[in-house]
Amino acid sequence: MAKAMELLDERWTLLIVRELVTGSRHFNELRRGVPRMSPSLLSNRLNRLERAGVLERRPDGNRVLYLLTQAGQELRPVIEALGAWGIRWIPELGDEDLDPQLLLWDMHRNVDHDALPEQRTVVQFSFTDVAAHTRDWWLVITRGDADVCDDDPGHPPTVKVTVGLRRMTEIWRGDLTWPDALRSGAVEVHGPEALRREMPRWFRLSSFAQVPRPHRES
Repeated sequence: MAKAMELLDERWTLLIVRELVTGSRHFNELRRGVPRMSPSLLSNRLNRLERAGVLERRPDGNRVLYLLTQAGQELRPVIEALGAWGIRWIPELGDEDLDPQLLLWDMHRNVDHDALPEQRTVVQFSFTDVAAHTRDWWLVITRGDADVCDDDPGHPPTVKVTVGLRRMTEIWRGDLTWPDALRSGAVEVHGPEALRREMPRWFRLSSFAQVPRPHRES
């Protein structure tokens, strides 16, 4: 265990592995999943994981593809167990833990494309409890693809969601249900009525949303 921790206990390393486990394959995708990490440090950690045999690089046109090896894939249950443990036993989130980019980056990987309209769908999120320059975000969803934008993508929103970042994070984590949030007014969805009703079905919740919490059971 001590030898394993020499590699995995460095700051950010397990978060990089988490990104690879959840589908990030290119450098810029990894950066968006760990935005508080500098590019130079990310490159350093990737090099170390490659030397340790946890990942491999493959050419992908003008880019590099980062793929987990068998050794890296065997870390999947470790990542899942740590995530489940954290959401079960460390339920409280401080303001410094809330990040609209990280929230939407997770959400964009959990779009239920089968539940969406056939045409391009743009969901604008306006977070009421963050600074003005980080308030508005867009998810641009096409068949089989989704992208996160912090600038207006130039397409009119299909629906607009007005919500506090903390409340949206609670919904995503499974601490607050969509129906309860809508009934209480914590979330407002603007757009055609049929699309407003369907919008919550467009997103699967976090894979940890169903983890039992002691505070729920008491």
